[in-house]
Amino acid sequence: MSETAQMPSLDDFEALLNETMPADTGFEGQVVTGTVVSVESDFAIIDIGLKAEGRVPLKEFAMPGQTPEINVGDNVEVFVDRVENALGEAILSRDKARREEAWTDLEKAFEGDARVNGVIFGRVKGGFTVDLNGAVAFLPGSQVDIRPIRDVTPLMNIEQPFQILKMDRRRGNIVVSRRAILEEDRAGQRAELMGKLKEGDSVDGVVKNITDYGAFVDLGGIDGLLHVTDISWRRVNHPSEALTIGESIKVQVVRINPETQRISLGMKQLAEDPWAGIEAKYPVGAKFNGQVSNITDYGAFVELEAGVEGLVHVSEMSWVKKNVHPGKIVSTSQDVEVMVLEVDQSKRRISLGLKQCSENPWEAFEDKFPQGAEIEGEVKNITEFGLFIGLDGDVDGMVHLSDLDWERSGEDAIQDYKKGDMVKAVVLDVDTDKERISLGVKQLSGDPFSNVSTKKKGETVTVVVKEVTENGLEVEIGETGVAAFIRRVDLAKDRNDQRPERFAVGDKVDAMVTNMDKGSRKVNLSIKALEVAEEKAAVEQYGSADSGASLGDILGAALEKAKGE
Repeated sequence: MSETAQMPSLDDFEALLNETMPADTGFEGQVVTGTVVSVESDFAIIDIGLKAEGRVPLKEFAMPGQTPEINVGDNVEVFVDRVENALGEAILSRDKARREEAWTDLEKAFEGDARVNGVIFGRVKGGFTVDLNGAVAFLPGSQVDIRPIRDVTPLMNIEQPFQILKMDRRRGNIVVSRRAILEEDRAGQRAELMGKLKEGDSVDGVVKNITDYGAFVDLGGIDGLLHVTDISWRRVNHPSEALTIGESIKVQVVRINPETQRISLGMKQLAEDPWAGIEAKYPVGAKFNGQVSNITDYGAFVELEAGVEGLVHVSEMSWVKKNVHPGKIVSTSQDVEVMVLEVDQSKRRISLGLKQCSENPWEAFEDKFPQGAEIEGEVKNITEFGLFIGLDGDVDGMVHLSDLDWERSGEDAIQDYKKGDMVKAVVLDVDTDKERISLGVKQLSGDPFSNVSTKKKGETVTVVVKEVTENGLEVEIGETGVAAFIRRVDLAKDRNDQRPERFAVGDKVDAMVTNMDKGSRKVNLSIKALEVAEEKAAVEQYGSADSGASLGDILGAALEKAKGE
């Protein structure tokens, strides 16, 4: 550099800078209107009136999911990030321009509580993102619909209205609700529909939700409850058996509560009531075929026709199976024959019998084994009051303790038996109404007491001493096998002879019958009474007490006369 060369001044540097970089136009950070000069590949070239043009991606000219419609010559608004970059291009953004414009419009809508249109275009944690014409808003999952929905896909990428719940421009936050729009629209529709509906109306609806107790039906802006008992005249255990979500159905308005605005619906009310004229259709005593529809602890329900069920009480299920759960006798969906026992149309009840359609084993037993017939069976059970014996027809008969033995007590006699023993018995009585059969074992042999019961008071019997006790004698009357007891005081007239030890087992002794109780099967005997009677007879025949003859003389003479005869 020569000495004469001069260094450029500060003004010269400023001039050079202005030649290479345009002066501040005031465009940066502003939304300006530009013209599309060309469309190349995925970009639109925009002229905003500066030396440098800018390019904007085509996707910024369309809503999410839509095809951009942009042509050369179109005027568009863009946001100027920078007037020029290192490549000499203006940095432009259609999205930011739309966002700035959208925020302004959204603030006005928020202040005026107005609806805004947007498009759900993405999923984020806790909800979804919504494009509000350039501004991105958050849609919480709870604000998508009135009721939770599993699949939001059909709602995405379509323009629809939203309500702004809150917004903060400084932070760039917007929260919107689709549910608020639906509820508002629904409230209007509900009010209009409630004004038109009246009880008894038949309306079309769509099954919206199903619960254990019924289904909610959308009547076009208002929901009604279709209770499970009003779906069909026939039994419906769960609404899902008859309905599906989304199904279109016709229902009748059963009841409207103006205070709660609740609507009760019915489907079965649109069909003929099968219980009309039920008594003529199902007369008492008639037999019908049906299907077991439900089983409970107290019986089984049998469907006679669609909407008509009758109850077979557990007591009417089997002649012989007692205290058995109905599920062990019949099964659900089983076809059975039943008899109508009772019909109550007012209470919509029919009592049915299952056992009446089979032979009554008690009547069959009575026909086969009348009173007095001998039978044989196995001891099924032993109780404190007798034996239960299994008989033909799967029925049981009972031998009461009192019918086990003629002479021994029932408590003693029952010790001879055990379960499983085969026992012979006589049919004493059959009560078909009470389903009881009375049997007797002792009746297999003749009643030994019958041979004694003919004896009258005052008659003399010969007995055999069976046991000598301190209080008297245990004796058996002749060979009848009937036992009796002679008390100590009745052993002799003479008090000194009233000693049991005077007698020995096997001795034969004459005694007088002093009492005969056929009811208790007891015979009272007395040797003393016999002696007194014999003495009296001798006195009457041979002398009197004051004749001077002794009793010994009289009895001696009587004995001598008896020998001579």
